Amino acid sequence: MITMSSRPAVVRSAAALLAAVLALLVVATPAWAHNTLRSASPAREATLPGTPTEITLEFMQRLDPTLTTIVLTGRGKQRIPTGDPVVVGARSTVAVTGTLPNGTYTVAYRVVSADGHPVQGSYPFTVADPAASAAPSEQPAAGAAGPAAPVASDDSQGTGVGLGVAGGAAVVLLAGSVLAGAVGLLRWRRRSRRP
Repeated sequence: MITMSSRPAVVRSAAALLAAVLALLVVATPAWAHNTLRSASPAREATLPGTPTEITLEFMQRLDPTLTTIVLTGRGKQRIPTGDPVVVGARSTVAVTGTLPNGTYTVAYRVVSADGHPVQGSYPFTVADPAASAAPSEQPAAGAAGPAAPVASDDSQGTGVGLGVAGGAAVVLLAGSVLAGAVGLLRWRRRSRRP
């Protein structure tokens, strides 16, 4: 037989557990608003047969044109001249103003997401023009403008700035499991106390 005091205790326990999980979801929600890189051209780890004319980065959210930076560097982290970023919605493009010798280059970016959180990352691509020579090993590329600003993340997807989709799904699954467990416990207790 279910007593008046035990039934509310189970319900209160289940409600407290559900409230705790929901509190975690509310706290985690702003982290999902951080911007991430959707696509890039040239792509990460791409090998190109010649110099790209531009670098285009497309993000998941609109960009603030005044807070968008894209930097191209070559061997020895020497900055390669590019045009200013042109931002249209969630896409930013910079023109590559010179010819790139064969070698590996790094695209570094820093943007601001909808919640005001800065997101940065970088990725490499390679120029391998069979008709051109390799970049000199000790000398900066022609027109180099000095070392690039440091980039804290080497992450083309902008991860590491929140729970992300996988973390959010895990929290939702945890909440569902806790709720199902509380309902199951309540039913079990009702059945076990019947005469």
